[in-house]
Amino acid sequence: MTVEELYAAVLQRAHQRPEGSGTVHWLDQGPDGLGRKLLEEAAEAWMAAKHEDRDSVRLELSQVLYFVVCLMVSRGVTLDEVFDLL
Repeated sequence: MTVEELYAAVLQRAHQRPEGSGTVHWLDQGPDGLGRKLLEEAAEAWMAAKHEDRDSVRLELSQVLYFVVCLMVSRGVTLDEVFDLL
């Protein structure tokens, strides 16, 4: 899955709001809940990079990316707006 595909999937869930969706649950937490979760996942990625194997690092980084995208969608920030700053 590309970042663009992930963004599209999160955006779709935000609009369709399927019952029982974990993404909808996290989007409903707003910037505070998403921010806390993003910080947690970033710390876990850091620790995995220092102390764990490559697969653990990959898993933790995938979660960081997911929560970055959720935070973006929750605030109406597009990928292009972020990529323009790179």
